[in-house]
Amino acid sequence: MKVLLDTHVFLWALTKSEKLTKKAANLITNPENQVLISAATLWEVAIKKSIGRIEFVPEQLIDYIHKSGYEQLPVTFDHCTVLADLPLHHRDPFDRMLVAQSIFEPAVLVTHDQTLSQYNCTVMVV
Repeated sequence: MKVLLDTHVFLWALTKSEKLTKKAANLITNPENQVLISAATLWEVAIKKSIGRIEFVPEQLIDYIHKSGYEQLPVTFDHCTVLADLPLHHRDPFDRMLVAQSIFEPAVLVTHDQTLSQYNCTVMVV
């Protein structure tokens, strides 16, 4: 199964945070799953770093992604087309792109954000 990690779930996995649920950890570590990290996630991290909200350095995250065997998911024109038709259940542009990518790929979007579950069955709240 394709599994797309929301930014916070990705960062929790990286830091081995107690916030990462057992269900999410099992999805991430299951060798049968293809774990995807969106370019939108790195974009979000870069912006939050530049305004002082987080300490993560994008280059270190890229290194971690490669070492972990996760796969990069670029933002494509097709993803943007899906995004244009999404209802405004959520206004965060990064989360909306992740939802659009999960629909198009298709992939299960693993998140802790209850609001995202309003979109469709490709979202799994953990």
